[in-house]
Amino acid sequence: MLNDIIKYTGIFVLIILIQVLIMDNIGFSGYVNPYVYILFILLLPIKSPAWLVLFLSFFTGLTVDLFEATPGLHTSASLFAGFLRPYILRIIAPHDGYEKTDIPGIAANGFRWFLVYVALMVGLHHFFLFYMEVFRLSHFFITLARVVVSSFFSILFIVILQTLFIRR
Repeated sequence: MLNDIIKYTGIFVLIILIQVLIMDNIGFSGYVNPYVYILFILLLPIKSPAWLVLFLSFFTGLTVDLFEATPGLHTSASLFAGFLRPYILRIIAPHDGYEKTDIPGIAANGFRWFLVYVALMVGLHHFFLFYMEVFRLSHFFITLARVVVSSFFSILFIVILQTLFIRR
């Protein structure tokens, strides 16, 4: 139990540092904003209690909000992703189900499963985040383009981080 707390604390700190120091400095005309901090929520054990996922989602979003000076924007998007996570996991569950100790990842579930999981979660997270940021439908297609392009780059960086830093 203590080892898991230490491991997830290290993962949290590493992902937040990558987001704040590297990813926040990537931007092309305001269209590409990769947000990889959602990887922390994605890597939580599958059988984690819903209250814990929501709490950690809240804390993750709040931490990013503090660094980016966006009061509540990332917190609400992270909570949205944390809320949808069990439903997405249920939709893409393998026929034999998950093991109690399963941790979502390429090593445990395969590349295709992980890519679908990440694409769904990141797409929904980014859709919520960018439309809450704009908070109007007058620029619907411009915002949709930002969602698609930023989701693509976020997914790409998340898959790269997963393959580089997570042991098999």
